Amino acid sequence: MASMSQDRTLPPPESNPETKAYWDAAAEGRLILRKCTGCGKVHFYPRALCPFCYGDTEWVDASGRGTIYSYSVMRRAPVPYAIGYVTLEEGVSMLTNFVDCDLDALKIGQDVRVVFKPTEGGPPLPMFTPARA
Repeated sequence: MASMSQDRTLPPPESNPETKAYWDAAAEGRLILRKCTGCGKVHFYPRALCPFCYGDTEWVDASGRGTIYSYSVMRRAPVPYAIGYVTLEEGVSMLTNFVDCDLDALKIGQDVRVVFKPTEGGPPLPMFTPARA
């Protein structure tokens, strides 16, 4: 059984004025996304202008729930870990890590929920773990 160990250290994310609110929300344990005020589409990675219509955007709370779209387990790392894409209930996909789980039991289509993992001196990173029934 391969599982992510707490021995894996995470560097802090780089922030900029466009993403500051995102990282501030992560520090509060909230996942937020950008939504266009014109076309209404939600997108990820956070940016001030909508990538679909170039309209203005606003921050909205995300459910934090999604499904695994794809993943890969990195076994040759000093501490094995899994990365992949999660498709959120809001329709966007984000690259992430899968944590607090048996890495050998991950499945495409599996329900997951967001958790926040501490970094070395910065805001926590949103990652995903299997959803509990």
